Amino acid sequence: MSRRLPQTSFLETFEAAARRGSFTLAALDLNMTQGAVSRQIKALEEQLGTALFLRERQRVSLSPAGAAYLDEISQALSIIRKASTALQINPDGGVLNLGILPTFGTRWLAPKLPDFLQHNPGITVNLSTRLRPFDFDVDLLDAAIHFGSQEWPGTEHLFIAEETVVPACSPTLLPELDIRSVEDIARAPLLHIATRPEAWTRWFAMNGMETEVVAGTTFDQFATLAQAAAHGLGLALLPEFLIEEELRSGKLVAAWDKANRSIGSYALIWPKRRSSHPPLLRFRRWMETVVAKDRDTSRVP
Repeated sequence: MSRRLPQTSFLETFEAAARRGSFTLAALDLNMTQGAVSRQIKALEEQLGTALFLRERQRVSLSPAGAAYLDEISQALSIIRKASTALQINPDGGVLNLGILPTFGTRWLAPKLPDFLQHNPGITVNLSTRLRPFDFDVDLLDAAIHFGSQEWPGTEHLFIAEETVVPACSPTLLPELDIRSVEDIARAPLLHIATRPEAWTRWFAMNGMETEVVAGTTFDQFATLAQAAAHGLGLALLPEFLIEEELRSGKLVAAWDKANRSIGSYALIWPKRRSSHPPLLRFRRWMETVVAKDRDTSRVP
C-alpha cells in the first residue's frame, strides 16, 4: 500500500500547478524551480501510470484524468491541513466535528456547550448544521445530533430525549380561531415544516381525527416557523422545548391543552469507527450528565 501512496509534496505540487495552470507560476508559489515542479509531476504521473497534464508547446492543461484526480486530492489535502492546524493549536486536546440540527443546536445545545468547553479546555468543537439526515460516509463528522430513528447501520447512539409537540399561535390570533375541538384546528390556517411533511396528519390521527390536511405556508426551520406563528401567520405544530421562552413571555400560546409525543426522538449518533476518538469520548460522558440532569429537572426536549 505504501508504494501506491504518493508523497505529499508531489500532491501539493500537482495541486498548485493545476490551480495556477502553469508549472512556472506553481514554482513561484512553492518557492521551487520550474524544473523541480516538472520533475515532481512527472514522477507522480509515472507512479500513477497516467498523464495528469496535457503538454502543448509552452502551455499545460489538465487531462480528464487529472481534473478528476484534482477534485479528490484537493479535498484530501484540505483535511490534512485542517487536522495539522488543529493539532498545533490543541496538541493535548483534539477536535470534535459535530453535526447538529439548526434550531436544536441554538435552543438546546448552545446554552449548555460553554460548560463542556470550560471542563475540556483543550478540545475544539466544530459545529455543522444540516436540515436533512447526516451521512457519515460523506460528511466529515465524528458524531451528529439527530431526530428520528436511531437504527443506523454501523453506528452507536446515546439517547437524549423524546419530543412533545403542541399547536401554538400568537395570542392575538387565538381568539379569532375560537378553538373548541380538533375539528376547529383542522379549519385553522396551518403552518408546516418541510422536514416533517406528515406532522399535522399524524397529530390529527393521535387526537382521533382522520383528515386530509390542507397545504399551507411551509418553512425549512423551526425557528422561522415559530416566528411566523408568533406574528399571527397561522397555527404551528412546535416542539415544546423549542418554544419555552416564547410560551413564558406570551409571544406564543398553546392552542390545545394536550401535548403529543412525536414519532422519533433525539439522540447523539456516531459511527463505530469513531467510538474511541478521545474528544468524542469526553463529549459523550458530558452529554450523559447533561441528559441525566435535564431528566431530573423535567427540562428535556
